[in-house]
Amino acid sequence: MKKIVLIGRSESGKTTLTQALKGEKISYHKTQYVNYFDVIIDTPGEYAETKSLGAALALYTYEADIVGLLIAATEPYSLFPPCVTCMANREVIGIITKVDHPKADAAQAERWLRLSGCQKIFRVNSKNGEGVSDILEYLREDGDVMPWEKETLEKERA
Repeated sequence: MKKIVLIGRSESGKTTLTQALKGEKISYHKTQYVNYFDVIIDTPGEYAETKSLGAALALYTYEADIVGLLIAATEPYSLFPPCVTCMANREVIGIITKVDHPKADAAQAERWLRLSGCQKIFRVNSKNGEGVSDILEYLREDGDVMPWEKETLEKERA
């Protein structure tokens, strides 16, 4: 799997998405520091919200194959400036979270991500798994066996 670093405002859904991508039970957990997993780097929102901590995010992008900019569909503004993706020397994708929320405006979030420079955008509901498999498939590399394929693969081997 390609490694992804998740960047976004506090409460944009980075940790919940991380749990969904890992197939874990969803539970609220405030990220206090950078969580560095096998293929996911989950960053605190404060790093993206604070100028003095923002430089640390640049360092973590060097550890990833893909940068994921997250915007919740409920956000009143975009944290990301226009054309910011050109600042990364990695592929940058957009991820819209909380698409199931009654006050969600996923179309507005997509416009903001496109303005920031994201060409590939995913819409996800981490709680019910909608869109999560699309991200996993996008991160897939040759030879990777996805969790939903393991049972079929085991039957073929038997």
